[in-house]
Amino acid sequence: MSDDAPQPDRVDGALHPRETVRLIGQEAAEAAFLAAFNAGKLHHAWMLTGPRGVGKATLAWRIARFLLATPDPDEGGMFAAPTPGSLDIAPDHPVARRIASGGEGGLKAVTRSINPDTKRMRKQIVVDDIRALNGFFQMSAADGGRRVVIIDDADEMNVNAANALLKMLEEPPARATLLLLSHQPSGLLPTIRSRCRVLRMGTLDADQMAEALAASGVLIEGDPGALAELSGGSVGGALRLSLMGGLNIYAELVALMASLPRMDRARAIKLAEAAAQRGAEEKLALLFTLVDLLLARLARTGATGTPPAVEAAPGEAQLLHRLSPTPAQGRAWAEVAQEISARAQHGMAVNLDPAALVLDTLFKMGDTAPR
Repeated sequence: MSDDAPQPDRVDGALHPRETVRLIGQEAAEAAFLAAFNAGKLHHAWMLTGPRGVGKATLAWRIARFLLATPDPDEGGMFAAPTPGSLDIAPDHPVARRIASGGEGGLKAVTRSINPDTKRMRKQIVVDDIRALNGFFQMSAADGGRRVVIIDDADEMNVNAANALLKMLEEPPARATLLLLSHQPSGLLPTIRSRCRVLRMGTLDADQMAEALAASGVLIEGDPGALAELSGGSVGGALRLSLMGGLNIYAELVALMASLPRMDRARAIKLAEAAAQRGAEEKLALLFTLVDLLLARLARTGATGTPPAVEAAPGEAQLLHRLSPTPAQGRAWAEVAQEISARAQHGMAVNLDPAALVLDTLFKMGDTAPR
């Protein structure tokens, strides 16, 4: 796939996971895989689970490099290589070079593909994407080496694709390892889950997030602490927020809510018009994501009596305490959050006027605020 082609497994503006050498904050998952490999108990299918953006794809590509570059533990007899202590593979290793250039014959990555009829990216991984692996296994089996498949992400498979993958998991090709990435494994077929060994990955703390952002190769705009707070410990989420100006949008939401009980209508209209510009679909979706976050933080403040320890925008703590001073008000914010989320999803699905949808949301939030 060329760099200019859409890449659903990549944050626009950031390094592709195959180019990300370091993985931060997921030592337990790495150690679990390495222990299985060194013990000669390498399972044929692994499911990497955890919230979106915590490094599942980066770990999958690290595992792929490691497997294709490292001899089996029992290979070589008394002259066998030392037991590996990490998944690190030198960037100048031939396998690492081939993977970086997209020329490694033992590796296949499966993502949503381009529909040849519409020339647009499909919304799902379809059965032909999975069946294409049969040809890959047949062609790559001749040299007797390992084969690695990365499915990013398995949650996006449609029913036929999932059933086709299940057949492969039931009769796995020799010396093949399948790496399935899943943000919501409960949505996958139980029979698929049961045939995979699970590597669970967690969110990053503030220090790990700062380190990961510094190593991302992206010029980060905004406070790393605020990015970590709004992204929920997801590096991918933090990168998206930074690259799309998410902190500025959230700060504008907080400032707009600070104008209550009499909402600044001119400011609300300006925010709605910005989200409704042509080509701003991603920013519209981001705006509603940030609305959900603000409502959740309001609800939590009311329930606990204390705003979050880290402010995600200037003056946020004072605003949260003023607009959600009691458990009853916290429940009101939680209830309106569900209503707003449902209305926003419906509105975007049926292509309602974005500006009207945003204004309706903002005014609904204004109506919920205490007088």
